Amino acid sequence: MLDLAAFADDLAARAAALPPGRRLLAALAGPPGAGKSTAAEAVAARVTTLGQPAQAVPMDGFHYDDAVLRERGLLAMKGAPETFDVAGLAALLDRLQPMQEVAVPLFDRTLEISRAGARIVPAQTRVIVVEGNWLLLDEAPWDAIAPRFDVRALLTCPIETLRERLTRRWQDLDFPPEAIARKLDAVDLPNARRVLAGSSRADVEVDGTDPAAL
Repeated sequence: MLDLAAFADDLAARAAALPPGRRLLAALAGPPGAGKSTAAEAVAARVTTLGQPAQAVPMDGFHYDDAVLRERGLLAMKGAPETFDVAGLAALLDRLQPMQEVAVPLFDRTLEISRAGARIVPAQTRVIVVEGNWLLLDEAPWDAIAPRFDVRALLTCPIETLRERLTRRWQDLDFPPEAIARKLDAVDLPNARRVLAGSSRADVEVDGTDPAAL
């Protein structure tokens, strides 16, 4: 298992060995509450200081809208693999491979909505660290995503630590206790176990105990 610093150093070294004009795409998968966003931003910052301009890109911008989920009877499962536009994510990864400017969507958790074109990846960005729950899931249609990455990492964390972090997340968003308990037991923790059991395409595991360690 690598720590975040070693993972970042490896990405920088791999990027330095690539031919001009080619990007390194790295997947940082992990369960809800593992600190993927924080870790991806920290890794991208360290890779940049090592001379390889890097940027984090979240998978969550491909959440289906609540109206779509409601129509499909999936709103209560929001966050599960079935609630994402996988084909849209695949198309974005294909666009990111050449070194060109690309606009990416971001998910606004306070509004529970995805915002298109909310972040720009500059043309000079050499390394893209994509973070998300299901990037390495070995189930269709997600199994078409993992081969698009040059490096595939799984951020791991004990289930009880995930429970504590997720509880704080929903408390910070003013969810009532009964809603937090329902969300943890019906959605978040089942998803966490599914990520950890089903992400069989990882090349390496990364320690997510302290996602802000860099």
